[in-house]
Amino acid sequence: MPEPASSGRKVLAVTLRISSAAAALLRRDAPREEKLRFTAEEHALPAAEEVTVLFFLALDTDAEVHGSARKRLRGVPLAVLADAVACRTLHPRVLDALARLHYRYGELATQIAVHPNCDDGTRAFLAERGIAAAVGVTTVHPVHTTEHPPQDEVPAEEDDEPVDEESEQFKSKYQLAQVMGVAEKIKIAQTGDKEWRMILIKDSNKLVSGTVIRNPRITESEVLAIVKSSIQNDEILRVVCASKEWLKNYQIRKALVENPKTPIHSALRLLTTLTEKDLSHLAKSKNIQTVLSTQARKLLIAKKEKR
Repeated sequence: MPEPASSGRKVLAVTLRISSAAAALLRRDAPREEKLRFTAEEHALPAAEEVTVLFFLALDTDAEVHGSARKRLRGVPLAVLADAVACRTLHPRVLDALARLHYRYGELATQIAVHPNCDDGTRAFLAERGIAAAVGVTTVHPVHTTEHPPQDEVPAEEDDEPVDEESEQFKSKYQLAQVMGVAEKIKIAQTGDKEWRMILIKDSNKLVSGTVIRNPRITESEVLAIVKSSIQNDEILRVVCASKEWLKNYQIRKALVENPKTPIHSALRLLTTLTEKDLSHLAKSKNIQTVLSTQARKLLIAKKEKR
């Protein structure tokens, strides 16, 4: 389990509110057996109290108690975690621990980010992982799911599966993007996941969309889709044209030539790398600049003369 907030970080001053039953487990003289039983068995405490007690037991000086509590806190069902985060009195340190353990669950992480007791350090941690707090949001809604969080802390590698724009997670991120400031969007654009990249690449602010193309997690298939789109940010195309790695992809080179926003000197250079079949098509195309179609015809003639 992650360590609690460091002393050099500003943490909200919030009174810890728990029932007498929960408080009894956190007393210094609380029996060790009772603490271990709590970490090992189901019980009737409200979700917020359950994760709060587990958090503080995870800091217990007894190695077996804190080890058992940490293991249990990692394995709390997502539905219970969501109910806990929906409690407006949840302590900032508990929110921070949940954020660091379960940030990969986007909707839950977003709920933590917008929680009124979430401190700046926790929000900064989440923002680095593509989760941002919406300005002015104070209501936290529970997630309805029966899934359990993963047991390891290794982020899953992104693949080229299409993004589901109808999913609740995607909609939640899209709604957040509508109320975020430019600086916050840029921060997320630098490291955000595929859903964030898909949302922010279309942002009207060119600084935001231009940052997305420099995200180290962006894939070739995403770059190809961006180049094929009617993106209005010329800087994005300049960055792609300057990338030796991306230009190894034939489809990206072809798409750059066909995109009217590509700088003409770059398009002319890339035109020479295309096949005769594509040059023949471009020579007749009315969807590209005249200078490109003319040059495509010249290249075709030159190739035929060399035969």
